[in-house]
Amino acid sequence: MNKNKTSGIRGKAGEDAVCQYLKDKGFRIRARNFRRSCGEIDIISEAGEYLIFTEVKTRKFGAVENGTGAMTKAKMKRIIGTAELFVASNPDLRDYYRRFDTAYVTVTSENPPCVLDLEYFEGDFTAGDCF
Repeated sequence: MNKNKTSGIRGKAGEDAVCQYLKDKGFRIRARNFRRSCGEIDIISEAGEYLIFTEVKTRKFGAVENGTGAMTKAKMKRIIGTAELFVASNPDLRDYYRRFDTAYVTVTSENPPCVLDLEYFEGDFTAGDCF
């Protein structure tokens, strides 16, 4: 199996685990893999008066990096810009507070991968962090 397909399978496993984590906390999943030309948001959920945009970073066990270095200012800007497009296309959500979360998932290298660890950070970044 090629490397891109393998990392795609790992990424989906990580996103599935985070969706289940959010559902278990009572969040409603509004969208997954929302894509526009400016970027993509892995998971969009709703909880109370919050609309939550979650970036998921999945790495296999033993990887040199745990994924935290992948959240650059440029990536944050793309996520925030894409979030605004999502809200613009869903006017019923414009009065919700927006929150930007990050999840770091570690999985096995098996196929299908098993989730070993999930760390979830609420309010991990804001628009002010991008400048």
